[in-house]
Amino acid sequence: MYLDFGNIRDARGLGPAERAMVGDLVDELHAHSSKNRLKRRYYEGRVTVAECNLGIAIPQSVSGFEMACSWPEKSVTVLKDRSRFDGFVTRDGGSSDVLDHVVRDNGLVSQYGRAAGDELMHGVVFPTFSAANNRSGVSIRFHSAETATAIWDGGLQRVRCGLAVMGAERESGSVVPSVVNLYTDAAIWVIVRDERGSQWTAHEFPHAMGRPLMLAMSSESDTNTRPFGRSRISGPVRDLTRGYIRTMALATIALEFATSPQKYLLGISDEQYDALVSEKFRTYVGSMLLATRDENGEMPQFGQLAQGTIQPHVEMLRMLATQFASVTSLSVTDTGVVNDANPTSADAVAAANEKLIIRAQNLNRENGESLYQMALMAQAIAGNKSLSALTDEELAVMPHFLNPAMPSQASTADAAVKIASADPSFAGTMVFYEMLGFDAPTIARIMAERRRQLGASFLTELTDEAV
Repeated sequence: MYLDFGNIRDARGLGPAERAMVGDLVDELHAHSSKNRLKRRYYEGRVTVAECNLGIAIPQSVSGFEMACSWPEKSVTVLKDRSRFDGFVTRDGGSSDVLDHVVRDNGLVSQYGRAAGDELMHGVVFPTFSAANNRSGVSIRFHSAETATAIWDGGLQRVRCGLAVMGAERESGSVVPSVVNLYTDAAIWVIVRDERGSQWTAHEFPHAMGRPLMLAMSSESDTNTRPFGRSRISGPVRDLTRGYIRTMALATIALEFATSPQKYLLGISDEQYDALVSEKFRTYVGSMLLATRDENGEMPQFGQLAQGTIQPHVEMLRMLATQFASVTSLSVTDTGVVNDANPTSADAVAAANEKLIIRAQNLNRENGESLYQMALMAQAIAGNKSLSALTDEELAVMPHFLNPAMPSQASTADAAVKIASADPSFAGTMVFYEMLGFDAPTIARIMAERRRQLGASFLTELTDEAV
């Protein structure tokens, strides 16, 4: 979608420095808008055959239709599903009440899952912060690169300033932002378009964070050339996707010819020729073909050309699937193309997923650093103080991710029992019950019941000693 910001650079209330920031950020957003729309289109499978046609075998009359290909989506979702944020823990293994409220109030676990998809699609996603009227006092919102952007400060290794569309309306086929936030070191500027759509007005909301209330959570980032990461829907992925669509279109055309093989009938009269031409389909599906001798008394000759095959197209699909799996670290099975080399044993499946697991671990590490900064900023907003005023306890938090290898529940439970047999103190802990597969409400009930039983046992002992 194209965002029409109109004359936002001339918004009333903005100072010269803020006007320059808004202008640079709007230009930055527009500079990447076409590429972001392209990636979204590939992700949603809206690619026409005309974009993939070499102009040799596919006629122009059939090159306008779209042919679905889920490979770009698979390259994003398969990796995203292995990066599962599970909340924050302290270094001693406990929990932070403030961050627990932040996670629950903002639905941060589910928000992270959706944001990770946008991050992998575009390379970056932007979390923003503000004070809120909820239990934690903090609001966290993730913005896609389609509706937000930032300028990177290489010296400080953080966002220098950022812009995010908070509200928009559709007008005349384009999307017109109605509320835009500008994030600076000292304030959040809320820029609102009036009802007539002709004038913007900016309102300043100062803060004491000392840095913009916006982060950049990026994947495979490079601090020098690509601070905002790399998209999973890269050029090679798009090229292979077009190869898939082109091959499928050719296979479909070949199948049409294979379904109705070309036949010929020689030595027929003009009347028979006219009758057959006018009833081609009936002649093709009929179980019997009748013809008399021609004017010379010769018998007509009937024949059929060799039937085509789609086997070369199937082999091409397998080759493309193998290349795609190599580029994205997916298994060939994930592409949906049947291959004789597909892994069959459990060890072979684990080996095929090893590269993907490594990528998921790298993603967790990169996003973990952003989530740590997110936790610090959330605690600072909740405590109405700056980052430098956070206590050692507030600094000692860590994001927790579930195992990206996604082992089966049976193997995890077996591992928990074996650990408990070697270390009896491990049995009965929350981690032990998590590995057994119990959900959080069930674990809470188990721990509460254990506390009641321990309390009753303690009272019984006291009573026996008194007697």
